[in-house]
Amino acid sequence: MRLTMLLFFAIGSMLRLQGQGMEFFHGTWAEALEEAKKQDRIIFVDAYAVWCGPCKMMAQNVFPNEKVGAFYNRNFINLKLDMEKGEGLEFRKTYPVAAFPTLFYIDAEGKVVQQVRGAQDVNAFLDLGQKVMAKADRSGQYAAEYEKGNRDPELVLKYVQALNKAGKPSLQISNEYLRGQKDLTTPQNLNFILEAAVVADSKVFDLLIEHRAKIAKLNSEAVVKNRILQACEATVLKAIEFRNRELLAEAIAKMKKNYAEKGAAFSAKAEMDYSLQAGEVKEYLAAVKAYTGQAPGNQPDELAKVALSITNNFHSDEKAMKQAENYAKQAAEAGAGNYEHYFTYANILAKNGKKEEAIKAAEKSLELAQAKGVAASRMVQTFIERMKAGD
Repeated sequence: MRLTMLLFFAIGSMLRLQGQGMEFFHGTWAEALEEAKKQDRIIFVDAYAVWCGPCKMMAQNVFPNEKVGAFYNRNFINLKLDMEKGEGLEFRKTYPVAAFPTLFYIDAEGKVVQQVRGAQDVNAFLDLGQKVMAKADRSGQYAAEYEKGNRDPELVLKYVQALNKAGKPSLQISNEYLRGQKDLTTPQNLNFILEAAVVADSKVFDLLIEHRAKIAKLNSEAVVKNRILQACEATVLKAIEFRNRELLAEAIAKMKKNYAEKGAAFSAKAEMDYSLQAGEVKEYLAAVKAYTGQAPGNQPDELAKVALSITNNFHSDEKAMKQAENYAKQAAEAGAGNYEHYFTYANILAKNGKKEEAIKAAEKSLELAQAKGVAASRMVQTFIERMKAGD
């Protein structure tokens, strides 16, 4: 019993280390600002120090959380900056930091929208992000004019843009506007269609595809493809929310037809996400197989994440755990000396009753972990000692 508890503790630790949570921007501060302008988003900055305990707590327990990842990846450009070296030193000249971590929310013009000192737990961090989004929500001022009867095309466009940015429903406003237009091919209306096509299961999306060439000429094909991807992703989220496989199939079909080069990868990921939330183990394993086949060179990080996801969600299913073991082994062998991947492999071997193999994988993990510091080594060493003791 104690061994089982140890395994779940260790696997839980690895999930925190490698969780499918927040995705952080890998670029300079100037590039982050440019990206924020392109995407019309606020930048979240984790201003941390490597020695800071609360910073480590957020890095291990908050940033990898799936709910946090889903919200922050959708609404912010996320950036981590070490305040004691490199670009962090320059950043703090403009944005002074007196405590660690300091959490900044900065708009595309470089203006601070919100600044909070100290670590937050998952719920507080989500609440903070939602409050920031509410501050940036300008839809109310446009709604007041719209309700007075103002149907100026520029105002309606800004209203829809504000609703979309705030994550509020906009299709009713968009459809009402488009129904009143005699010529949908004017530059103004083509750009409106591009903004309004927020979900794939809509007439506006069909208009986007119908007028795709003209819209791409005004903007670019890359911009159109990005809107197609976002709309199809939004429909997948609806399918998951309402447990509707017809919506899922529609999103996948429209992605494959209209963004063919990413269709297979999108389909695999959508099927994975849907079946995971629905608890459909057979469908999930099939989707995982397709998804890992899309990862260039079977990327070890992706394989490890999949192995952990299977273990976390379907640990009682023998077939699923065998597949998790296989993915974890591939990740460890291809991971270029990553101790975490070997530790994941060791945990899954132990869960599958392969004690001796688990100890060998853990010893390899320990060898690699010793270069990472005391905390990493201690966790692996404790695992090995308890496995040998049969505790």
